[in-house]
Amino acid sequence: MKPSSAATVSAGAGPGRPPAELLRRLRARHHGADPVTHVERVPARAGEPAPWPEWAPEELRAAFARRGVVAPWRHQAEAAELAYAGKHVVVATGTASGKSLAYQLPALTTLLADPRATVLYLAPTKALAADQLRAVAALELDGVRPACYDGDTPRAEREWIRRHSRFVLTNPDMLHHGILPGHAHWSGFLRRLAYVVIDECHTYRGVFGSHVAHVLRRLRRQCARFGSTPVFVLASATSGDPATAGGRLTGLPVRAVTEDTSPRGGVTFALWEPPLLPHPAMDEAADLAPVRRSALRETADLLADTVVEGVRTLAFVRSRRGAEVVAATARRALDEAVPGLGDRIAAYRAGYLREERRELERALLDGELLGLASTNALELGVDLVGLDAVLICGWPGTRASLWQQAGRAGRSGDEALAVLVARDDPLDTYLVHHPEALFGRPVEATVLDPANPYVLVPQLACAAAEAPLTPADLDLFGDGAKEAVEELVAAGALRQRPTGWYWRHRERPEVDLRGEGGAPVCVVEASTGRLLGTVDGGSSHFLVHPGAVYLHQGVSYVVDSLDLEDGCALVHAEEPDWSTHARDVTSLSVVSVRSYVDAGPVGLFLGEVDVTSQVVSYQRRRIASGEVIDTRPLDLPARELRTVAVWFTVSPESLALAGVAPADVPGALHAAEHAGIGLLPLMATCDRWDIGGLSTAVHPDTEAPTVFVYDGHPGGAGFAERAYGTAAAWLRATRDAIAECGCESGCPSCVQSPKCGNGNNPLSKPDAVKVLDVVLANLPSEADADEGRGPALPRQDERAAAAS
Repeated sequence: MKPSSAATVSAGAGPGRPPAELLRRLRARHHGADPVTHVERVPARAGEPAPWPEWAPEELRAAFARRGVVAPWRHQAEAAELAYAGKHVVVATGTASGKSLAYQLPALTTLLADPRATVLYLAPTKALAADQLRAVAALELDGVRPACYDGDTPRAEREWIRRHSRFVLTNPDMLHHGILPGHAHWSGFLRRLAYVVIDECHTYRGVFGSHVAHVLRRLRRQCARFGSTPVFVLASATSGDPATAGGRLTGLPVRAVTEDTSPRGGVTFALWEPPLLPHPAMDEAADLAPVRRSALRETADLLADTVVEGVRTLAFVRSRRGAEVVAATARRALDEAVPGLGDRIAAYRAGYLREERRELERALLDGELLGLASTNALELGVDLVGLDAVLICGWPGTRASLWQQAGRAGRSGDEALAVLVARDDPLDTYLVHHPEALFGRPVEATVLDPANPYVLVPQLACAAAEAPLTPADLDLFGDGAKEAVEELVAAGALRQRPTGWYWRHRERPEVDLRGEGGAPVCVVEASTGRLLGTVDGGSSHFLVHPGAVYLHQGVSYVVDSLDLEDGCALVHAEEPDWSTHARDVTSLSVVSVRSYVDAGPVGLFLGEVDVTSQVVSYQRRRIASGEVIDTRPLDLPARELRTVAVWFTVSPESLALAGVAPADVPGALHAAEHAGIGLLPLMATCDRWDIGGLSTAVHPDTEAPTVFVYDGHPGGAGFAERAYGTAAAWLRATRDAIAECGCESGCPSCVQSPKCGNGNNPLSKPDAVKVLDVVLANLPSEADADEGRGPALPRQDERAAAAS
C-alpha cells in the first residue's frame, strides 16, 4: 500500500491532529475489513507537584529550573527523600514520569556537598547512558565531571575518567569486564562511592538479570573492602512487586515508590490485525491455510502513512532484520510518492557502529527524521521529545514492555497514538481479540534467580579472581554459594587456604552476562574490509551463516563465509529477490525431575533436561510471494544446553478415547507444542524466542506421548517454573487460542511457528484441541502441589569445570 496523499506532507501537519482523527485516516486507507479490533482510551492525568526537599541546594534547584523543572512531582520527592536518608529505594512508575530526577536530586546534592564523593550509574544500553550523560552535563554543575565509561570510550580517555570523573555512567557489562577486574585502578572512586543508580532495572530478568545480581554483589564486596557502603537507587518501569525484585537484584532491603504523580497526556491505543490475503491458488477447494498480511509490511505502510501525515513516529520491531525491512519498505513507498521523502525514515538497532547510533539519535531529536524503525534498543528511557505516534510490530513479550514502548510518544504531555500491530502468531491473535488481557491488568513481576547454579558458579569464580573469597562472602552471594564453592574446589578452580578460597588460574574466567552464546561476530564487507556491524555469537548460526541475506540500513548483503573461531563473517553487496531462513533440528533428554503432578492419564513434570540443537540447512524464499525456492544444507557445529523444562505426558489410551488416531498423534502434539510456546508469554515474563520446545509420540525417557517446553538459557531462567505453576491457566489459554482461530487446518495465528525447524510439519489443529482437552480434564487447577521429587542433578562438577 502506497501513501495515498503525498500532497499533505508537512513537518508540522501531523502533531496538531487528534490521535483519534489520525487513527480514522489510517483505517480509511484499508479497503475491505476494518483492521482495528479494539480501541482503548487511556485518559489524561494531572500532576501532583511537591516542594523541593529542604536539603536540596539552591545551586541545584536553579540548574533544574534552567532545564524547565520548577518543582518535583510527589513521587520524585518521596523517592529522593528515601535515598538521601540512606534507604535503598526503587521508583517504579510509568514512562516519562521523571524517574531520573528521583536519583539525580540526592546524588547531585551529595556531590555538591562533598567534593570527594562519587556516583556510579548503570544502564542496560549505551544509548540510555549517553542520553543520561547529556542530561547531567546540561545542568552545568561545577566539579561533577560526568563521563561515559563503556566499550565505545577511547582508551586515551579512560585513565582521565578513572581519576577525575565523579559521576561515571556505564553498563553492567563494563562493570563486569572492566571496572571490577581492575578494582585496584578504581580504588579511589570506589572508596568514595555514595550512590549506585540502576536505571531501567526491570530489564534485568532471566539469566541476564541473575548475572547482573551477582555483578552487583561483587561491586558491594569491593566497596566494602575499600570502606564504602553506597546507597542503591533503582528506576523501573511499572512492574509487579518491584521491592521484591529490587531486593533480589541487589541483595539488599529495598523500599518501593510506585504511585505515579506526574502529568500524562491521553493515549489512544489501537489493536490492529492485518487482513487476510487472497490466496494465489485459484482452486477454491484447495486445503490451504489462510495467510495474513505480514506485520512487517503492515507496520511499514503505517510508518509511511504517518510520515506522510507529518507525524513523528517510532516503530518498534522485534528483530534487527525486521527493523531493517520496515525502514527499507517504508522508504521505498515514500520515494515512490514523493522522491526524496524516504530520507526522513531510518532504521536503528544494536550492531550499528557507535557513530551511526549517535547520529540517528541526534537526527530524530532534531527532527531531521520523521520516522524511525527500531528494535527495543530505544524502548528504554532515551528522551525522545516530541514523538506523536508509536507503532509496535508484534507483541513485545510483556505488558511492561508494551507500556514502555507506547509511552515513547506524547512525552511532552500531548495526546498520542499507539498501535499494536499483531503478527500472525497465536499470542498476538489471542491478544488483539482479548483486549482484557492487556488493559486494566497489572504488569508482570520481574523474574530472576541468583541461585541458578549455572550463574552462581561462574560469578563466584569471577569474584575469587578479583580477591580471595571468605566465609562472609558466601553470605553475600546467598543460597547455594557454599555448594558452588565446593564445586569450584573439586574442579581445581579454587584452592582453599585458612584465609579463604583462592583463584588458581592466571587467566580470568570468561563469563557471558547476556547469554548470547559467545563473543560477537564481526560482519565485514569482503571487497573493502569495512566493518558493517556485529551480531551476537548465539545468533550467528541463524543470521550470518554462509548464503544468508544480511541487511544493514536498507542495503542487502549476502554472506560468503562464516569463521566462528575468528568471529568474522565476510559478505558482499547483492540485492537478491529472495530471503533466507535457517532451519535447525533438536533432540532432548531428561536429566532429572524436580517436581511432578500425577493426574491419572496425564503427568505434569518440572526438571532438568539436556538439549542439543544444530542449524542444518536454510531455505531461500521469494520476497514477493514467500514461495520456497530451495533448501540448502549447512555444516555448522551442534550446540548443547542444560536447562529447565516443563513437560506433560498423555497416555495413548486416553488419546484414543478422545478420538486421536495413532497416526495423528505426532501432528496433534506438535501443534499443541507450538501454541503452548506462543501463549506462555501471557503467563511469564518472556517471549517465544526465550523458550523452545519439542514434542514426540513416544519419548525414550518418558515412554509416552510428550510435549516439552524449555528455557533457552543455561540452567534455566524461571520461565519453565512459571509454566509449571500456572499450567492449568496456561494450557487453557492455549486450547482456547487454537479452538477460536477461524482457520480450518492450522495457521500462524494458532499452531504454526515462525521458528519451527521441521517446516511446521506435521500439524493437526483439531487433534491438538483434543489433546489439550484431555490434559485439562485431568490436571488439577493448580500444579504447584509437590507430589514427588526426582533424583538430584548429576555431574554438578561440569559447571565448575566450565567456569574454570
